[in-house]
Amino acid sequence: MSNQNTNSAVVSIIIVTYNAAKTLQACLDSVFGQTYPHIQIIVIDGKSTDGTTEIIEANAAKLYYHISEPDTGIYDAMNKGIAQATGDYIYFLGADDDILPDFSKMANELTDPATIYYGSVLTRGLKPLGPVSTYYLAKHGIIQQSIIYPKAVFKKYSYNLKYKTSADYALNMASFNDKAFKLVYLDYTIANFADTGASGQSLDLVFEKDKAMLVLKNFGFRLWVRFLVRRAKDRRRARKHTT
Repeated sequence: MSNQNTNSAVVSIIIVTYNAAKTLQACLDSVFGQTYPHIQIIVIDGKSTDGTTEIIEANAAKLYYHISEPDTGIYDAMNKGIAQATGDYIYFLGADDDILPDFSKMANELTDPATIYYGSVLTRGLKPLGPVSTYYLAKHGIIQQSIIYPKAVFKKYSYNLKYKTSADYALNMASFNDKAFKLVYLDYTIANFADTGASGQSLDLVFEKDKAMLVLKNFGFRLWVRFLVRRAKDRRRARKHTT
């Protein structure tokens, strides 16, 4: 244990799996290798058939909680994980992702139970995003693996299961602009984000239909108008490229 670890906050890391045998062990190993000592690992599996459950059982002694049973999708599984988490903070990690040494450095700075902390992730070889504007949060959102939430967020919010791949975006819209919470960027690159999961591979049409309404509800009229104008320009540009 490093003598640099002065924080005692417990971070619950929730890993949702389904047929993830090819990547799960590397994901778990990245968590096991962290120097931050106060981590509990929760694995929620959707009744995998490819050997994932065997990997979970082989690592069971190092897990706080695990279960393998059918679910209705990734956010149903995440909600199940939240129900089991007892940590002061909650972090979601994809079974095809891995966390980096900076995760432990960032965890050591989790001191305010009313603050949502976010850092950066590596994805597709792109430069880490860094701090972003309120408009960027509304229009694009940020990758879930860059965020460490205080548990208080999930006493107030849960993932809306009508959104199949963007429920995290919808929850972030609500929680980021909730006056009960602060949003703070910390300059750490905490994960490799694989971009191969469901959210990275398909467009959530139900969410896209609701998105403008969610922007208005959570970010206000002025930003909503800006969002609509930008979206109209983007759509006109897209039509030009397809004609």
